[in-house]
Amino acid sequence: MIDLTRYLPSGAGIWWSQAGAEPTPLVHALLDQIGELGPRRAFCGLSWDRRLTRQLPDGLSIVSYGALGELRALSRAGRLEVLPCHFSALPRMFAERRIPADVGFVQVSPPDADSTCSLGIGVDYAADALAHTPVLIAEVNQRMPATTGTPRIPLSRFAAVVETDRPLCEAPERAPDDVEQAIARNVADLVADGDTIQLGVGPLPSAVLDCLTGHRDLGFHSGMISNGIVRLVDKGVATGARKEIDPGVIVTGMAVGSAELYERIPDLPIAFRPASYTHAPDVLARLGRLVSINSAVEVDLTGQVGSEVRRGVYIGAVGGQVDFSRAASLTGARSIIALRSRSGTESTINPALTGGVVTTARSDVDVVVTEYGSAHLTGCDLEQRARRLIAVAAPEHRERLERSLVDSKERDT
Repeated sequence: MIDLTRYLPSGAGIWWSQAGAEPTPLVHALLDQIGELGPRRAFCGLSWDRRLTRQLPDGLSIVSYGALGELRALSRAGRLEVLPCHFSALPRMFAERRIPADVGFVQVSPPDADSTCSLGIGVDYAADALAHTPVLIAEVNQRMPATTGTPRIPLSRFAAVVETDRPLCEAPERAPDDVEQAIARNVADLVADGDTIQLGVGPLPSAVLDCLTGHRDLGFHSGMISNGIVRLVDKGVATGARKEIDPGVIVTGMAVGSAELYERIPDLPIAFRPASYTHAPDVLARLGRLVSINSAVEVDLTGQVGSEVRRGVYIGAVGGQVDFSRAASLTGARSIIALRSRSGTESTINPALTGGVVTTARSDVDVVVTEYGSAHLTGCDLEQRARRLIAVAAPEHRERLERSLVDSKERDT
């Protein structure tokens, strides 16, 4: 095991890569040695590491841009510091030292003949953080694929390395259910041949990708990609032939999926770029056919979107939703918010956001999609928006929503 006391000065803040690129051996070494190191703050993004969340020592404080994956357990326990920021803001926040960045843990591919390594499937915020991190420690994993799109890192840049040969962490996978498949069909109807798509990962985005197999010349520019992208490449759908920039190339910051996806990456036309490119407003503004497809916790009757809080607990993130929704709505093709009409027995479409937090403004949303249809909001006044949203709400909640709309009109008169 690496002795971190040699590389972490007193009080030094730490960050590490996320998702499948999380350098688990280094993180576990930190957990084991925190008693000797003293209290520390550490930043990470999406994590599937149950040891991190279920055996977190008292001396380690975790900071993140959201409660994603296993970090939701820390959020529920009141042990997660959430930075409610756009994903596009992370590069600047690292540069301004607003995020712990004295030491960085990364997982990289084996060095090539020139003794340089790749960040592999986890470029995203890590690539932007490198320039502002004095000390880097690497897990050199024999199974991390080398990727293109971002400059490689000289092996000499690392203060220490740990060599491993382990499978990359795979995303928890659940097949889309009937509701998600219905939503996905409605979303796919809003996508035209030649559009450039942004979407997240999970059962619903996976269902959307499966519903796009009949389209042609789709492009992809997204913060993350999942297994479904492989099927679209193999079927000749994801050609990117009509993209205004990066034609023929799938642009992303990270891959979140299974071993099948990770193994195929070297053969796919993918460029892994840092957040300062994938989420940059000036870059997104050049994608004139950009369609953003994002999920939400809830939507209110004016079209405001809440994607962060449910029942008083932080469970999501601002992430890249606003970055892409605004670009798609202003300079692209359309901004889509897709969600189930119910959370348990509760409606996800409500007179006001029950979580009390607006993630995406109503002016940045073109269409809200549920399993009951699509509510087109662009060009509609507040009453028209409300009525269109009620029409795609769960049927058993529509009467209540109608009453709230009538009551609101009466209060205003």
